[in-house]
Amino acid sequence: MGGRNTENTAICTAKSGGMMDRLRAMELILSISKTESFSETARQFGVSATSVSRMITDFENALNVKLLMRSTRQVVLTEAGQEYARELEGILWNIKQAHRNITEIRAAPKGTLRVHSRMMFGLGVLPQLVAAFRQQYPDIHVELVLSESKADLRRNNFDIDFRISPPVEAGLKRRILFKSERYLVASPAYLARRPAPVLPADILQHDCMAYLLPGNYQSWQFKHDDAVEEVSFKPRHVTNNGVALLELARLGEGIALLDDYTVHQDLSRGTLVRLLPEFRVTNTTFEEGMYATILDTAMIPAKIRLFLDFVASHVSGESMRFTAYGKVGASIDGASA
Repeated sequence: MGGRNTENTAICTAKSGGMMDRLRAMELILSISKTESFSETARQFGVSATSVSRMITDFENALNVKLLMRSTRQVVLTEAGQEYARELEGILWNIKQAHRNITEIRAAPKGTLRVHSRMMFGLGVLPQLVAAFRQQYPDIHVELVLSESKADLRRNNFDIDFRISPPVEAGLKRRILFKSERYLVASPAYLARRPAPVLPADILQHDCMAYLLPGNYQSWQFKHDDAVEEVSFKPRHVTNNGVALLELARLGEGIALLDDYTVHQDLSRGTLVRLLPEFRVTNTTFEEGMYATILDTAMIPAKIRLFLDFVASHVSGESMRFTAYGKVGASIDGASA
């Protein structure tokens, strides 16, 4: 809650009693849970520290629960206060989102759309789609953030998170854009030096490269019919970036596990070769693909709905997603150089 956020205005400028005062007290408590300061919270809301203290005291008396522990230097939440603040974060976000949604109904789609994505999809597809989307909806400004981790939509204030596996957290909706598989690949130069693996266990005789995970060993799961075999190995190279992993494979540094759409053009050009094609392979889950993840709200804001529909129209289905990456293969190549 930074500055005098205009989103707080409808709640925080109420002078009458009742529900509006309770909502105001809730926002103050949530702010104090983060600032641990009456004065900083007062500054953010444009009121006096005395007013903040008095309103929260009245609220504690009404609840008959002690939410704060006060001292001359600091104010911290009690155990009950901490639990209450965790509940409030979701409740107040939903209230603010409801205000945004009802405003959007009466106006043309506009505003900032904050999008988070995994690196490969974010580099290979989204920049071109964001540019095209901007031409169609010039009043929607897209902020695109890329990383190899999933985003906490509510805490990090993202509207959409593009993930390569389905979300498992409560309070989220998912929209699958396409299903995919992961392929084991290596360069012709590497395979000229080492015989291609015939069985999953053969990878133990090879230089394998993996995403950076805790521990010295990684593992891949191999599925054939209904049988699943897991093979653990010590990787030659590890990285937290799919673009780097792709480039290492192209350079002949070993075997890598990458999404089919990521390596589609390399396989077509012959710069990479698929290994053990009769097996499905994963390092996480066989339920792979691209999932657009959003918060589970009663109404999806127009800007989110429009952007998801736009992206889906360009990448959904096997031929569409391979074509999308094919058009921008140079972008990934350039980012890898």
